Amino acid sequence: MLELDFLISLINCRQLKRIQIDRNSFDGMLPRALGNLSASLEVFTADFCGIKGIVPNEIGNMRNLFELIIGCNELIGTIPKTFGQLTKLQMLRLNDNKLQGSIHVNLCNLVNLYHFDLENNHLSSQLPTCLGNLTSLRELNLSYNSLTFTIPSTLWTNKDIQIIDLSNNFLNGSLAREIGSVKGMRELYLLRNQFSGEIPSTFGQLQNLVNLTLSNNLLHAPIPESLGDLISLQYLDLSKNNLYGESPRHWRNLRNLCISMFRSMNSVVKFQMEGLSRT
Repeated sequence: MLELDFLISLINCRQLKRIQIDRNSFDGMLPRALGNLSASLEVFTADFCGIKGIVPNEIGNMRNLFELIIGCNELIGTIPKTFGQLTKLQMLRLNDNKLQGSIHVNLCNLVNLYHFDLENNHLSSQLPTCLGNLTSLRELNLSYNSLTFTIPSTLWTNKDIQIIDLSNNFLNGSLAREIGSVKGMRELYLLRNQFSGEIPSTFGQLQNLVNLTLSNNLLHAPIPESLGDLISLQYLDLSKNNLYGESPRHWRNLRNLCISMFRSMNSVVKFQMEGLSRT
């Protein structure tokens, strides 16, 4: 398999700051010599390029990168531990590849990371507890992997994170009460996992929440009254659980709510809402 040799020829460009080669058909491998590119390089993006093979460890030498995007390719192997050296990185997208292994604790060194996307890979094992140390993180997408065990409670120490998508994994256990302390949350996707127990009443504290999706789990409890306090909520999906009881009486005050789903595999839920669409 050929390497992307033209990248090697850029080593002599000592003032180079950006390389953007998205949406091409290179059908080759990233060369190890990437690590020898200019120390001034800040952006490297190569989405939708047909890139194959492993992610070179030498990318960890590109220590001034603040944006690394190599999603939607055919990369295999593990995420290099050397990525932990990219401490200026603000955006990391490795989504839609075939990466395996765990999310290594070295990635928790990326203290300036704002956007972290590993969606649709083959990552497994449990989430590292140190993810909560990434206090700059605002968007986290780890959906469509094979992550297991519970969500570490430390994840909810980041009060300013806005979007979390952990859907389509094998995460289990109870939903933590600490989720309610994440005041900046706008979108929370936990569908298609194995969460059990109740929906914590503390969810009602998420006053900025627009989208809450908990469908296709094993939740088994009445719906907490506090969900009626989600004044910004526009989309709610609780379908395919084992919820029961009545909807909160003051849900009728949630005039922004567009869709409220209680489809099959929930026990009978009586609606008391007026003027809201439901399926």
